[in-house]
Amino acid sequence: MAEGFLTTHVLDTAKGCPAAGLRIELFALDGGRRLICEMVTNHDGRTDKHILPKENFTTGKYELVFHAGAYLRASGQATEEPLFLDEVPIRFGMADKDAHYHVPLLLSPYGMSTYRGS
Repeated sequence: MAEGFLTTHVLDTAKGCPAAGLRIELFALDGGRRLICEMVTNHDGRTDKHILPKENFTTGKYELVFHAGAYLRASGQATEEPLFLDEVPIRFGMADKDAHYHVPLLLSPYGMSTYRGS
């Protein structure tokens, strides 16, 4: 049985705080695109539980879709339509069945970045 798991969090770098209330979808990319789960970030910009817990973890290719546009509109940071950033997809692979993968998003209205965190 795999012992790996996946977590994420979102930081609003324009406001200097966690991005609360941001919807995130996780898709498996195993010969198609299959929705695994959908979560919303809490007051700390994190999901209340692992976005892919140990009991559901498998290696492979995945995609996180961060619904940044809805968050930016709700937080008053959307100044023009269409937004520069709306849905932010991040595709990544997980090869180690026993690892903790952490994929954070640093977000502002005009930029974003990600990395493999810990």
